[in-house]
Amino acid sequence: MSDIHFIDTTLRDGNQSLWALNMKTAAMVEAAEQMDQAGFESMEFFVTNMFKKYVREHKEDPWEWLREGTKRLRKTELRLHGGLKGGLEKKPASILKLIIEKVVDSGITLTRTSNSWNDYEVFGEEVKGLRELGMETVVNLIYSVSPRHTDEYYARKAREAAAIKPYRICFKDVGGLLTPERTRSLVPLVLENIGDTPVEFHAHCNNGLAPLNYLEAIELGMTTIHTSVPPLANASAQPSIFNMVRNVRAVGHTPLVDDEVLRPVEQHFTYVAKRDGLPIGKPVEYNHGQYLHQVPGGMISNFVHQLKLVGMEDKLPAALEEAARVRAEWGYPIMVTPLSQFVGTQAAFNVILGERYKEVADQSIQYALGIWGREGAELMDPDVKDKILGRPRAKAWEEWEQPEPSLAELRSQVGGPSISDEELVLRVYAGVDEVKTMMEAGRPREYLSARQPLVRLINELTRQKEYTQVYIRKPGFSLTLGRNADGDGGNGNGAGEAADL
Repeated sequence: MSDIHFIDTTLRDGNQSLWALNMKTAAMVEAAEQMDQAGFESMEFFVTNMFKKYVREHKEDPWEWLREGTKRLRKTELRLHGGLKGGLEKKPASILKLIIEKVVDSGITLTRTSNSWNDYEVFGEEVKGLRELGMETVVNLIYSVSPRHTDEYYARKAREAAAIKPYRICFKDVGGLLTPERTRSLVPLVLENIGDTPVEFHAHCNNGLAPLNYLEAIELGMTTIHTSVPPLANASAQPSIFNMVRNVRAVGHTPLVDDEVLRPVEQHFTYVAKRDGLPIGKPVEYNHGQYLHQVPGGMISNFVHQLKLVGMEDKLPAALEEAARVRAEWGYPIMVTPLSQFVGTQAAFNVILGERYKEVADQSIQYALGIWGREGAELMDPDVKDKILGRPRAKAWEEWEQPEPSLAELRSQVGGPSISDEELVLRVYAGVDEVKTMMEAGRPREYLSARQPLVRLINELTRQKEYTQVYIRKPGFSLTLGRNADGDGGNGNGAGEAADL
């Protein structure tokens, strides 16, 4: 029987997959010290997507989370998620290198990242570059379903992944497409072909099968799995830590984590979800249609939004069917960022306009030219490729080269030489005006929690400018705190919102 190690994904993948990075900094800070006591082998902690999202929408500085979170998470090895390549947007190498340097300076020296095509010849250069900056890499071996993604394909890709000498390999089921049967056939194949390279398993619960697949993999020799703390578990995120600990024990293995320490964390995040109107992750029913279109859950909601804008929300089934058709024509790319977004956008165009490839997005042209991976150009159906590249817009992209400004040049573009490294990153990702607005908003507010002492809670509430009255009620007891018109505290009436506890 084996000791089973746990990688926590709550604050990164759970927040990203279920809450679209809508958890505020203070909510994460509030839970950090408690999570640090659980005994996780490692914790996914920071992702570059936060730079734009947190600045523009939350008016918060993500570097603040890096500083405050690392102060509180002292026992657990923390991880970045990302590398020296951009996600949906191509960024200059100089700024990506700077981000890695700043993260390493904070004490985080491990990241997990992917090449969207499992192209380890290209990926090897990235891993080498990260190592030179002081960052070791867990490289993803991404699972997919198509005529190309055979047993031979995964045996070969496992060997190629091991050959670039990563810190570890992560077998990643990003679409929640694995079944227990396929897990039984594929996991031994991967383990046989990676030699002595350590391996871990990361799966999403889109089809409700990930917990079963984890148990199958454990029985076959994998000993490190990725889980999340509810309510940031299940649905399109990772399996629940509580569910997996129970099941690991039930089949005779030893989970090297104290799940009872995490009960207050579950309570805290449930409170955050209810307060901020965020979804509670729940197990989902099996849906065989997922294997046909393979569109990730977050993209389906975007499909609905796009179709609703043009009054065609009833066309969702047609859009999903079209996504499967586009994916086949494009050579069966793995439905992972950014390739899944490109496939989905083109499918939406085709359905909305009622004619296939009547219009194409710039990303479709870039894909056909191999800008987002050489296999895109090599594997695309020739007739479809001609349709995409046979238009004037494609000529401009044929001559395009990735701009690579230096840090000095970037500084001159966004404000001048006095800008700090951290602010430079924020301005490049989120925009100059957006960063100024964020800075004017001040530091993130402390997150008021039901677990905090009552006196502290009242004190903090009375400081909130949007509230003029606070009511505390329970059976047989009532207390009202109010702010007078002149701003002094007192038991009175005033215009404005009230906090009712």
